[in-house]
Amino acid sequence: MRTEVVVNANAAAFAADPRQIAAVRQAAAGARRVVVTHDLGELEQAAAEMKTAGVDRVVLCGGDGTFMAGLSALVASGVEPLPEICLAPGGTVATVARNLGQKQGLLAAVRRAADPSGDVTLVTHPTLRVSEVGGRTRIGFIFGTGLVARFFQRYYATGAGGYAGAAKIVARVFVGSFVSDAYSRSVLDPLPCTLEVDGQVLAPQAYSLVVCSVVRDLGLHLWVTHRAAEDPERPHLVAAPLSARALGPQAPRVLLGRRLRGRGCFDDLTREACVRFPEGPGPYVLDGDLLAAEQIRVTAGPRVRFVS
Repeated sequence: MRTEVVVNANAAAFAADPRQIAAVRQAAAGARRVVVTHDLGELEQAAAEMKTAGVDRVVLCGGDGTFMAGLSALVASGVEPLPEICLAPGGTVATVARNLGQKQGLLAAVRRAADPSGDVTLVTHPTLRVSEVGGRTRIGFIFGTGLVARFFQRYYATGAGGYAGAAKIVARVFVGSFVSDAYSRSVLDPLPCTLEVDGQVLAPQAYSLVVCSVVRDLGLHLWVTHRAAEDPERPHLVAAPLSARALGPQAPRVLLGRRLRGRGCFDDLTREACVRFPEGPGPYVLDGDLLAAEQIRVTAGPRVRFVS
């Protein structure tokens, strides 16, 4: 088993305590090598070297954005078949890793995945392919715009405080939505954009929520995409053009994994979704990374074997 470990030096665990990199090296004693990356260029170089070396398993150390970037680099390198992937959580939250059954902490996950004699469980899971028209293509798990993008703008602006910080924002938005206060409207008001689903342009010209995912729990037990991974070729897409007053009070339905209610809402599995922003590049999020583009196409990505 040829295993390589990739550490994102910018991830929260390593930025807060650089000594964690040495701890990862020690935990990864059974691996072929440990690569520490500081930017996308170094990550893409590492992926190209893994293709040449014929690596069997890759351990990605960082947050959800690290996992997305690592998978994207591996797919872009053209390696076939894709190696097994272990998600070793070292970010502020571990939404994707938790969805894929990763219950261990950073060092325990690295130690077990890097042990050549260790017995692990593999889970095959679908991904998303998210392509900016005229821009990059990325492989990830959770795409969103509207309130998803605005939530992360506030999350990072307040210091990316993990689950506690995220819960504080969600609670403030939920309470404010009943009276449609300025804060809740700044997150929930519809964002001008159009949505095309499987070749058909939907009627609304603005959406408060657009989310497409292959995992069910989007964090904090928010089961918006309650049918995610039901069909590996059709991710679950949920879109709502509702006002803050109409959308916010539906939070209990989301916690129970039920469909949103309201005129113009879309909730179904889809082969292709295209979001267009008529006023220039608009904000969107892929696995916690804030990005911007004028037009984005979302389809099913490759199925990947994950160490669970």
